[in-house]
Amino acid sequence: MSLTRFLLEAQHQGQIDAELRLCITVVAQACKAISIAVGKGALGGVLGDAGTGNIQGEAQKKLDVISNEILMDANAWGGHLAGMASEEMDHAVPVPKHDRDDDAKYLLLFDPLDGSSNIDVNISVGTIFSVLPYQGSGELRDEDFLQPGTAQVAAGYCTYGPSTMLVLTVGHGTHAFTLDREVGSFVLTTPNVTIPEDTREFAVNMSNQRFWEPQMQNYVGDLLKGKTGPREKDFNMRWVASMVADVHRILTRGGIFSYPLDEKCADKGGKLRLMYEANPMALLVEQAGGAASTGRQRMLDVTPANLHQRVPVFLGSRNEVEAAEKYHRD
Repeated sequence: MSLTRFLLEAQHQGQIDAELRLCITVVAQACKAISIAVGKGALGGVLGDAGTGNIQGEAQKKLDVISNEILMDANAWGGHLAGMASEEMDHAVPVPKHDRDDDAKYLLLFDPLDGSSNIDVNISVGTIFSVLPYQGSGELRDEDFLQPGTAQVAAGYCTYGPSTMLVLTVGHGTHAFTLDREVGSFVLTTPNVTIPEDTREFAVNMSNQRFWEPQMQNYVGDLLKGKTGPREKDFNMRWVASMVADVHRILTRGGIFSYPLDEKCADKGGKLRLMYEANPMALLVEQAGGAASTGRQRMLDVTPANLHQRVPVFLGSRNEVEAAEKYHRD
């Protein structure tokens, strides 16, 4: 089943409307273009730094800028969007009124190229996106985007690895599509992705261990004790340092992904962005039977204070996320 047919059937079943179908279709088309740019690598002259920085003070890669432009250009028409917000831009950008319907229903948020620090060493990177309902009127404001994750009507990511895959939810399960490069379309390859409730794998950046809170020190310390510790089983650690790649592994075979609060990011509230990374991934994981948390509360219940808010992240196999939460609560 192609993505086009999947979305049409979802529309016929009343899960999405025509405008949301168009929104997802356009994002998928943009991801194909990004996939081509990523795939060219050094041949396309797209590797290395762009010489600019984003609002978080991070150096941008050339592909960060290229991917952002591709998504902005692709979604600046069609009438379905009132505005867009990107991790790479300071503020939300309204779609010009002559390019959108008066009753435009949706807002699009995206991280155009997550894990871009890995692009120069040929490790999988990806695009993350989230769609929210537009409930404002008049001129578009950043505040129109400040809705909890439960308000999302669709979310997904595209991973650019050995194969290009689009993982999507419209609130009725999580589904994985693989890009058929010869045909040029995404094809449904894993319907109704399910994350095992239990796991023996965890993903965390151990180089930050000395900066963690005591709760996180205790949690990971018990994982490392294996069968002889209180968890009574051995755990393996996996860490790609590309959130899309790490979460894709968890959606494929289970595990827990953690980016906890630490001394380096405590003043910012965390490392990962709520609106562009944590919320869309949380919706995908929950729709696959997993769980997502800040360590203290359900991720999707967090009310955002600003477009670039950061949070601690724990997501993956439900029972393991609950175990991590217990360490932080207790």
